[in-house]
Amino acid sequence: MPHITTPNDGTTTRRLESWREAVSQNLVPLEVLPRECADFRASLQSAQIGPVQMSAITAEPHTVARTRRHIGSDAPDFFQVTLQLTGNGVLTQRDRQARLGPGELVIYDTRHPFTYDLDQTHSGLVVMFPRPMLQLTERDLARVTATPVSCHDGLGLVVRPFLYELARQVEHLESRGTSRLADNVVGLIGTMLAEHVGADRAAGDDGPGLLTQRILVYMEQRLADPGLSPEGIAAAHRISRRYLYKLLAEEGYTVSGWIREHRLARCRRDLADPSMDHLPVGVIGGCWGFADPAHFSHAFKAAYGMSPREARAARR
Repeated sequence: MPHITTPNDGTTTRRLESWREAVSQNLVPLEVLPRECADFRASLQSAQIGPVQMSAITAEPHTVARTRRHIGSDAPDFFQVTLQLTGNGVLTQRDRQARLGPGELVIYDTRHPFTYDLDQTHSGLVVMFPRPMLQLTERDLARVTATPVSCHDGLGLVVRPFLYELARQVEHLESRGTSRLADNVVGLIGTMLAEHVGADRAAGDDGPGLLTQRILVYMEQRLADPGLSPEGIAAAHRISRRYLYKLLAEEGYTVSGWIREHRLARCRRDLADPSMDHLPVGVIGGCWGFADPAHFSHAFKAAYGMSPREARAARR
């Protein structure tokens, strides 16, 4: 559970370099660019809860920039959400610019360059998590990425106190939190983002998109069923298998690929949960539709670079 502050001694340049090293090691590699600040100071406290990292940051004015040279071909598929607690910020990614004030958040993709410009003393909560945890279609995610989302109305009124309290309690989260807390945090953020997308979507603009969303929800609810199949999914929605494949392809998935990815994510969550240590690895795989333990182990290692047993041992 890192708790990092800039050095008390040395020059402003040295403190900026120290801050660059801290955020690059604890979040993602990036540059730190100075602003007009006579005495730069910053602090970062983070907690790793299952696959989710939460970081509370306070700092003097500066800019962070993630450029193409920071992003390798093997860069992990992570998204970040920043909730602006105090001060103002401007997030720029691709052709969008999100201006944020206190109580507003933004989601952005770490696989693509971005800058976050902070022109005054500020604080924020950064939540970083693997892309598969966010239950949004590619189309909806594209709509909401790098756009400001207010926590002052709608579901934001419910989610904001929870996120603010997380920021205050970061130092205690690793000892108190579980992977279920991680799922709940990302789930709440995803629900609020989905509401934001729905409010912005033009009426009648997205008939196929709404059908796709219903299909994804249907599959999500039946991940534990080993009999979940394209034939059954298509029949339940009164469409052909060919049209089902087309809808999922538009979101960047195959049907079997989506099911496998999300089943593995649930298995990874359960392997990280101490309350499930009494269950053998093969049983956890079976609970999420992997009838063959050997196939489960092979698929898990292909996705995460370690076997299920190694993943459980790493958490311990």
